[in-house]
Amino acid sequence: MGGKRKNSAGTTSGHSTQEGGQHVKKKEKIVETLLPSTIKNKEKRSAVHAKIKHQKGLEKRKRAKAREAAEQRALELGEEPPLKMIPRTIENTRELDETICKPDDEELFAGNDADEFSSILKQDCTPKILITTCRFNSTRGPAFISDLLTVIPNAHYFERGTYDLKKIVEYAKNKDFTSVIVVHTNRREPDALLIMALPDGPTAHFKLSKLLLRKDIKHHGNPTSHKPELVLNNFTTRLGHRIGRLIQSLFPQDPNFRGRRVVTCHNQRDFIFFRHHRYIFETKESKQAASSGKKIKDNKDEESSEQKVIARLQECGPRFTLKLISLQHGTFDSKGGEYEWVHKPEMDTSRRRFFM
Repeated sequence: MGGKRKNSAGTTSGHSTQEGGQHVKKKEKIVETLLPSTIKNKEKRSAVHAKIKHQKGLEKRKRAKAREAAEQRALELGEEPPLKMIPRTIENTRELDETICKPDDEELFAGNDADEFSSILKQDCTPKILITTCRFNSTRGPAFISDLLTVIPNAHYFERGTYDLKKIVEYAKNKDFTSVIVVHTNRREPDALLIMALPDGPTAHFKLSKLLLRKDIKHHGNPTSHKPELVLNNFTTRLGHRIGRLIQSLFPQDPNFRGRRVVTCHNQRDFIFFRHHRYIFETKESKQAASSGKKIKDNKDEESSEQKVIARLQECGPRFTLKLISLQHGTFDSKGGEYEWVHKPEMDTSRRRFFM
């Protein structure tokens, strides 16, 4: 009887351990199928998330290897390689806009010859910029302006004091300034830019964010006094074209290429990213040239044919982002001014709708 009890106890305990192991595996499978956000236990949630991420990485590497193998096979057989997959982004799925400029738009080019910026862009007059602040100034405002003075040629800083903005505009017109830039600060931080084209406008009001002064940029460069080149990207609509010409009118149209300075205004999703760099071109040997140089040391012509030219950049600053709030006819008038375009919250109904 005692032996039977032991055997029966042994068999029952064996069954229980097998059933327990199967139960644990079932639990693990259930946990794997669940979304990490539905798991309350933090350790289990992070473990499941890491496992899913690892599996996705493995699948991505398998697809990349298969794609490379198919391309190599096509090259060996002399066939056309498979088409590259273009990822879906917010930019290439943008909503259609009737105001997008086309290269054959004669009306647009005819308007360029008669707009407010034509005299500067045709080099009939040189741009002269007056930069000032709001009435309640802070320490970061003049520091930002001192960086702007090194970026924009022929720019002059005047303290605001207690003067009204309309009087400053009249003074700038009498002194033959072509534009006025007002740096607005809030809580000791610059948060807005007002750019006025003189004498007849227009006036653009921008929200300023992500400001990084030159001194805060790691390994920054010091710009020279040469006139910079200007690069404008993705100003594709009528509104974007107008804002691009407004920014273009701040800079001289005869850059000095010897200085190797470039100012970039890149528009992406209606945010204008401002960057200031110095560049240099260098010749560098590719990896193939280095390997062939080890095998064939005497053949110098073959080594020189493998050299390539690379561009190196050094950021000079400042670095900031602009978001257009409004575009107003004429010079700034907060009460009776007419607006060409105003950003309103109800316009942000879709992430794929852009205005510039």
